[in-house]
Amino acid sequence: MKKQLILTTTILALAGGTAFAQSSTVNGAAGGAVTGAIVGGPVGAAVGGVVGAVAGTAIDPPPPTVVTYVRDLPAPTERVVVKEKVVVGQPLPSTVVVKAVPDNPNYAYAVVNEQRVIVEPSSRKVIQVIN
Repeated sequence: MKKQLILTTTILALAGGTAFAQSSTVNGAAGGAVTGAIVGGPVGAAVGGVVGAVAGTAIDPPPPTVVTYVRDLPAPTERVVVKEKVVVGQPLPSTVVVKAVPDNPNYAYAVVNEQRVIVEPSSRKVIQVIN
């Protein structure tokens, strides 16, 4: 019975991950559920799925075209300086103006403290700092 439950969980998790390959959260949940099922059975699958979903919400790195676009921009005429440290995964202060990346609405950018940063537009979370 236990082996059948693990097999069923694995198949469902893999099927879900395949159907939603673009979703980090789904992939994280599926991977966590499979690992949890193997290690801890049904309870492990439940816990692993939750932990995997949380880990899967990490922001995917931007595509090379977005990085190249932001890196090759001309230097801004105005300097934007904030007291807060610019940290990947943390939002930029609301005083910083972010600009959309043309042809890719999933990303925006700003130049803060003389660093070019790529952000997720709706949350303003920093995805990558370009040196």
